[in-house]
Amino acid sequence: MPTIRILPDRVANQIAAGEVVERPAAVVRELVENSLDAGATRVTVEFAHGGRSLMGIEDNGKGMDRDDALLALERHATSKIAEATDLDSLHTFGFRGEAVPSIASVSRFEMKTRPAAAETGTEILVNGGKFVHVRDCGMPAGTRITVANLFHPVPARRKFLKSDSTEAAHIIQCVRFYALAHPEVAFTLIEDGRTIFQSPPCRSLLERVAAIFGRQTAEALLPVEARGEGMRLTGLIGKPGASRATRHEMITFVNRRPVDTKTLAYALIESYQQHLPKGRYPLAFLFLEIEPAAVDVNVHPAKREVRFRHEPGVRTFVVRSLLDALRNAAGDLAAALPPGAQRVTPLEPLPSAVRPPTPSPSGDGVPVKAPLPSIVLPQSSSIASPPLATQPLARPTPAIAPVLVTTPAAAAATPGASEVTSIPDAIPGEGRSGALAGWRHLGAALGGECEIFETPAGVVLLDRRAALERVLFEQLQREFRAGTTLSQRLLFAVPVELDPIATALLADQLTFLAQHGLEVSAFGRNFFRIESAPAWLDPAEAEPFLRDILARLREGQLDPRRPNPAREELARLAAARAVRGGARADTGPELAARLLGCDQPLLTPGGRPTLIELSRGELTRRFQKDRC
Repeated sequence: MPTIRILPDRVANQIAAGEVVERPAAVVRELVENSLDAGATRVTVEFAHGGRSLMGIEDNGKGMDRDDALLALERHATSKIAEATDLDSLHTFGFRGEAVPSIASVSRFEMKTRPAAAETGTEILVNGGKFVHVRDCGMPAGTRITVANLFHPVPARRKFLKSDSTEAAHIIQCVRFYALAHPEVAFTLIEDGRTIFQSPPCRSLLERVAAIFGRQTAEALLPVEARGEGMRLTGLIGKPGASRATRHEMITFVNRRPVDTKTLAYALIESYQQHLPKGRYPLAFLFLEIEPAAVDVNVHPAKREVRFRHEPGVRTFVVRSLLDALRNAAGDLAAALPPGAQRVTPLEPLPSAVRPPTPSPSGDGVPVKAPLPSIVLPQSSSIASPPLATQPLARPTPAIAPVLVTTPAAAAATPGASEVTSIPDAIPGEGRSGALAGWRHLGAALGGECEIFETPAGVVLLDRRAALERVLFEQLQREFRAGTTLSQRLLFAVPVELDPIATALLADQLTFLAQHGLEVSAFGRNFFRIESAPAWLDPAEAEPFLRDILARLREGQLDPRRPNPAREELARLAAARAVRGGARADTGPELAARLLGCDQPLLTPGGRPTLIELSRGELTRRFQKDRC
C-alpha cells in the first residue's frame, strides 16, 4: 500500500486556509478585494462578535453567472491571470484564486450573485467545504457573501483567535485601509448592528481621511506629490510636530494595495528625524505607484508584504520626496510671517530681544508662592535656597512637587551661583542616608542638559531629562497606588475628535481615566471633551496625552483589567509626556538628591541610564597618566 497519497480537495482547501485565513480580518480583506476588482462603487461590510459568528460583504459590482460562481469555488480558479508572466503586469488585488474556496472550507459560506444582464441571481451554500445547494434567487446586481461560524470545521483554529474586541479592531482597520485606497467608492461598516462608519464617495483622499479619522487629523496633514525614476508618490503626511506614539497611522500603499513594507516605513521615519522627538512616529497616508514588474506582491501568503526589485532606489526617491514636501511646508510657514518679523533657524538660539517671556501655566499672570520641592535639605548645606516657584491662583497645587529650571543667564545673575556647591550627607528617603556624602556640584554642561558632580570615587555626569523622568515616574506610581491623583478643572474643555476604533476604546475606559485625573466626556458621534486634566499636566498637553493612552490601549500595552501593570504603564507614559512637554526641573544638586532618593535611580522607566560615573581609575587610564 503506498504511503504517499493525494489529499482530497476539501482537506487541501482547509490546509490552504491556514495560510490565507489567519483571522476574520483576512476573510474581510480577501472579499473586499474581490468586490473592488469587480468594479464595485458601493461596498458594505457587516460583522458580529469580532467576525467569529458572522461576516457579510455586499457590493454592486458586475456579479457572476451560475457557471462562473461555481468555478470561483474551485481551487486556483481566477480570472486575473492566465500565465506566470502575468504576475509582472498585475493591476488587480486578487490573482491566485485560493481565497474563496479556502474560506468556504472552514465556515458556513453562502454566496448570492447576479450580473446586471441576468434576470435572476445564483445562490450557493457551502458548509465546511461541502456543497449544500445551488439554486436561483432574486437580488440586485452585484454579489453578497455571508461567512458564518468561522473555523467550526477546525475548532483548534478557533482557540488561537483573540478577544472579540481585538478581532473587531483588525476588521475595522482592514476596511479603513481599502476605504482610503478607493475614496471614490462608498463604504459602510456595521458591527453588531451598529454603524461604525459610513462614507459616501469622496472627491479626494483628504475628504476620506476626515470622514474616517476625523477633521482634527485631516487638518494636521499636508499633501505630497512627486514623480521620477519610474515612480510616483502621492498622499498626505503629518505637518512637522504632528506625531503619534505608535505606527498605527503610518499607512502605506503600493499600487493602491495596503502593505507593510520596511522600505517605506524606514523612509518615513528617516525623513522626520529632525522634525519629531525620539520615540514618536509621523502621520502618513502614502501611495506609491510603480511599474508592476518592479515589485513582487506574491512573497507573502496573505499579500501583506511586498518586495521591490531596487529597494535602495525606492527608499531614496521616497525620502527625497518627503523632505522636499516638509521643506516646502516650512517655507510656506516662513512666508506667512508678518513683514519685518525676525526669522531664525531651529538650531539658532533666540536673541534676547525676541525671546518670549515664560508665561504662567494658565496665562493669567497672577503669581502665588508655591511650596518648596519635597526634598528638604539640612540647614548646614551650602546649597543656596532656590527661588520660589510661581503658579496661578486658579490652578490647584500640583501633586508632583514643582521643580525649577536654572538657565545660564539666571545663574550668572544670582549671587554666589557660580560657586561650587556640595550636596548634604543625608537626604530623606528609604535606605538613601549618606548616599550623596562628599558630592560637589561643579556646574552644568551641554546647554544645561547635563549636570557634573565630583564624588570621592571620581566624576558623575547626570542627564537632567532622564533623571527628572525617573523622579516623576516613581512619584506618579505612588500617587496612582494611593488613589491621590489631583486633577484640575479646565476653564475651557478641550474638544477631541477620534476615529471609530479609538472612540470605542475610549468609551470603555472613561472611568479608569477619571480615576487617574483625566476626566473625559462624550460629546456627540466620535467627539469627546476633556473636562479635567491631572494637576501635573499642562492643559495644552491634555489631548496629545489622551491620544498616547489610546495608542497604548490599542496595542494592548495598557490593559485596565490588570490594574498594577496598567498603572505602571500609565505612570511611564505620563512621566515621558510631562518631560517632553517641558516640565520644570530642579537645580542640579536638588535633582540629584531627588534622583538618588528613588528606588531605581540608575535608569529611566524606559531603560536609559540617568547618570554615568567615571571613576578615578578610568580617568587615569583615559589620560594615560600611568605612562608619565
